[in-house]
Amino acid sequence: MSTLYLMQQGATLRREQGRFLIEPPGNDLDEPCLEIPIQEIERILVLGNIQLTNAAISSCLEAQIPVVFLSRTGSYKGHLWSAELGDLKAEAAQFRCYSDPEFQLEMAKTLVWGKLVNSRQLLLRSHRRRQNEIVDAAIAGLTTDIRAVETVDNLESLRGYEGTAAARYFSAFGQLFTNTHFQFTTRNRRPPTDPVNSMLSFGYTLLFNNVMSLILAEGLNPYLGNLHRNDRKEMHLASDLMEEFRSPIVDSLVLTLINQQVIKPEDFVTAEHNGGVYLSDPGRRRFLREFEERICSLTQHPEVKAQVPYRRAIQLQVQCYKRALLDSVPYEAFLRSA
Repeated sequence: MSTLYLMQQGATLRREQGRFLIEPPGNDLDEPCLEIPIQEIERILVLGNIQLTNAAISSCLEAQIPVVFLSRTGSYKGHLWSAELGDLKAEAAQFRCYSDPEFQLEMAKTLVWGKLVNSRQLLLRSHRRRQNEIVDAAIAGLTTDIRAVETVDNLESLRGYEGTAAARYFSAFGQLFTNTHFQFTTRNRRPPTDPVNSMLSFGYTLLFNNVMSLILAEGLNPYLGNLHRNDRKEMHLASDLMEEFRSPIVDSLVLTLINQQVIKPEDFVTAEHNGGVYLSDPGRRRFLREFEERICSLTQHPEVKAQVPYRRAIQLQVQCYKRALLDSVPYEAFLRSA
């Protein structure tokens, strides 16, 4: 089972018997259609101007394949999935826990704790062979933040520690690049103003949509979160459950792609409408390929003896969350192994 990324502008996704056909733009006879068995597809991400026929949409609904629509540069637009994916018992438990301040705080604390531990782990792993005062200070600061999170007794304070820790982490993250063609000083988005922020934003979008599709597959409501909550109807649970995987999947990938010069400065373009910096089409294809390789790479998870792909680890965390809802089993954060 795999993710199908559609990004050739003007292409059309059709269904023919038990297959998806990706038809190139303008019925170009020199470019053959790509055929993929429907049963091999787990999720579809549509980037930009790609058409889906009614038959293709119907097949996605019947096969319970979530379809996520993004802009050409990777901004989230909307999604399509079958209502039959829902688990009413689990959703009812979500609404009960959504109104339970104790459950909300404990879940949020665990998620932030896991995120900070994994962030510190990335700095430690990437800093072993060289000394840098900024990174050393960030590691010490994150250690203090992690201890504070363990004893915090309200969400406002927890979010404050998370914000402080994020600032520490990203100030050190920029020190890890050995490729002098790339500089990173602070996290920014909407729009990203430099190549590193552009890659981080695109990677987080891809991670978010992978988490969302796995939440839907478990029949959970993606809008009912604990750490992320506001009056807007947004998929807060997906934002919650991706936190532990930001640094192990996206941040480490961006660091590798830049330091190994897989992605280069010429792989970016500046948008005229907002001045944002984005991956070019060739760069985006390369990033998607590398992202898939990363999320399919192996890691340890305490629930299984053998190593599992990161995507499977995310699924196991979603299932852990579901058990916390239904059976009051404490949720344990995912920690990247050393």
